[in-house]
Amino acid sequence: MLMKTHEARLSALREELKRRGLNGFVVPICDEHMSEYVGEYAQRLGWLTGFGGSAGSAVVMADKAAIFTDGRYTVQVRAQVDGALFDYVSVAETKPHQWIAANAAAGDKIGYDAWLHTEAWVKMAEAAAAKAGATLVAVQGNPIDAVWSDRPERSLAPLAVHTNADAGKSSDEKRRQMAAEMKAKGVDAAVIAALDSVAWTFNIRGQDVANTPVPLAFTLLHNDGTAELFVAPEKMTPEVQMHLGNQVTVRRYDEYAAQLSKLSGKKVGVDPDLSVAAISQALRAGGAQIVKMRDPAVLPKAMKNPVEQQGTRDAHIRDGAALTRFLRWCSEELVKGGQDELSAAAKLRSFREETGMLKDLSFRTISATGPHGALCHYSVNETTNLAIEEGHLYLVDSGGQYLDGTTDVTRVIAVGEPTQEMRRRYTQVLKGHIALAQARFPVGTSGGSLDILARQYLWADGVDYAHGTGHGVGSYLAVHEGPQRIGKSAGVQAGTGEPLRAGMILSNEPGYYKEGGFGIRIENLVLVRKAEIAGAEGDYLEFENLTWAPLEPCLIDVNLLSPAECDWVDHYHREVLAKIAPLLAGDDKIWLESVCRPLAR
Repeated sequence: MLMKTHEARLSALREELKRRGLNGFVVPICDEHMSEYVGEYAQRLGWLTGFGGSAGSAVVMADKAAIFTDGRYTVQVRAQVDGALFDYVSVAETKPHQWIAANAAAGDKIGYDAWLHTEAWVKMAEAAAAKAGATLVAVQGNPIDAVWSDRPERSLAPLAVHTNADAGKSSDEKRRQMAAEMKAKGVDAAVIAALDSVAWTFNIRGQDVANTPVPLAFTLLHNDGTAELFVAPEKMTPEVQMHLGNQVTVRRYDEYAAQLSKLSGKKVGVDPDLSVAAISQALRAGGAQIVKMRDPAVLPKAMKNPVEQQGTRDAHIRDGAALTRFLRWCSEELVKGGQDELSAAAKLRSFREETGMLKDLSFRTISATGPHGALCHYSVNETTNLAIEEGHLYLVDSGGQYLDGTTDVTRVIAVGEPTQEMRRRYTQVLKGHIALAQARFPVGTSGGSLDILARQYLWADGVDYAHGTGHGVGSYLAVHEGPQRIGKSAGVQAGTGEPLRAGMILSNEPGYYKEGGFGIRIENLVLVRKAEIAGAEGDYLEFENLTWAPLEPCLIDVNLLSPAECDWVDHYHREVLAKIAPLLAGDDKIWLESVCRPLAR
């Protein structure tokens, strides 16, 4: 029945394309803000194909179609998308524009929605289409929206003020700081389109995207610190209006393009990575001069102020206590049987909710047992849900959104007695985690330069992991936040060349994945801070650990650890006990004391 549904939807789209004189159309997972996670109204790829991942795209032609995903979704896309309707294409081997070049015919018109692609992508796709004698055409109104009869409306959830007590800096101060940077670059105004940048700039939050407390809104920031906020009027409240003050003009969300077209003769800053092509097209049509520059909110947002730093410390202690209660529950209940990936994830959420301060999860919990643990971005549902059984590893990657901070932590639980292979891989991952946690590095060092610290022990055994080692994290904002990143620096992944700066928060999450067997990841969040080194020749940085929850002692092979690494584990567990035990009682506290005992050497 589901396959028939997607067959009918694909057929309806083709009819709509034919009506418009188009021979093809490109369907990304994206919204008007280049968001990683998008609202239900923008889930066009999922509606058309059935694919439920967070990254991917499709190209639909009159007689063929293809869906493009990366290695994270190789299994998932085949389970969710009908191969009779869409060819499965690895984006690592063939990009959508390359597929267009190979499959379009001379004279074809390939449609795209300029509100869902960057200008760089448009230029690349135009060149690819031209190779086949085809042309790329910007559509007026997305054709999927024309055939998606029950498409959800954009969220009209009200905005909320993020108070200075949690933000640590007023919106006025932030806007003045960004305006000074803009003046120095000779820019009259700057486009701010990324949802988390808009939320941070104005100290507002929203409920428009699952797990990320952001509002659907655009901003035009002027170099005198005044700003225009484009948002649905239904979302405004008297409290938010008073909070914004008279330096912020509020306009309707759908007036953004028209307002951009009124900037004739102005120099307008546009971040090419965070702004869709329609924005640049509107500016050019209105006679503005585009200046390519980084979104002025990106760097100051990433460098957390002292209030945000303390807030995230507090949030992690609270969250760590909830996670510890869950880990104790797992240690007793999983081996009994009767639990599955969904029930375990629900139980973890309940512990976080019992803090009384959880606003939302920071992402959909990765609750993965056995072979599902080897899918590093696995997402459980009713169809894939597996029972958690003895002899397997259970991996849980989860986080919470609190007013004072965003958390993200991964732990692995052995259900019954682990194999020696499991213990060896867990310990190698732990050694890499420790090496990165203890790193000290000169100011100006990028995340790409540190990545090898986490991989070295796995590499020595001829194995690796296929994801980055660390991503930036927001403050009651996006769990994935740029510009910083720790990963392989071969120029493939954005952010690995970004210098790490004091105040940035990143994850430290090396892992190992045995296909069809098990997955291991140990993830804590860390804060970049100044390192005090006696006699240092220059300025150095180091990491302060933020995440406090016990490791899995039965998976640690002490024989593979050096004395210094054993000391690190023992010190970490002493800190966990000191910070978390005061929030626990009864059996939870007794259990934590037992797992935090010094390693038997």
